[in-house]
Amino acid sequence: MENLSTLAQVILSISVTIVWVFRRDNITLEFKQYELSSLTENIVGALKISLATVLILGIWYSELLIISSLCMAFLMICAQYFHFKVSNPFSKKVPSLLLLILSLFIAATNSGIL
Repeated sequence: MENLSTLAQVILSISVTIVWVFRRDNITLEFKQYELSSLTENIVGALKISLATVLILGIWYSELLIISSLCMAFLMICAQYFHFKVSNPFSKKVPSLLLLILSLFIAATNSGIL
């Protein structure tokens, strides 16, 4: 189970980084659609990239994993809320839903639930 958790950490971290670094223009359009400020966008981006970094560090320092994965899960729940708020199609909700599941899996595995 430890190997699956490590794989989930890597997938989650790389996915978040790709979206927030290389696909930033899509994020900016989404935040405008949600009627959120650019300050909010920047704060969320900084949080997600920081948490992605901490999740990678968690490969070596497992004590960082529960809080960082739960914080990432919270941000993904927020993303789901805004997708529902603006009635986005299911296809737009899938990425953050999958990342939410990965975040919860990491937290559950490292807290001994799984």
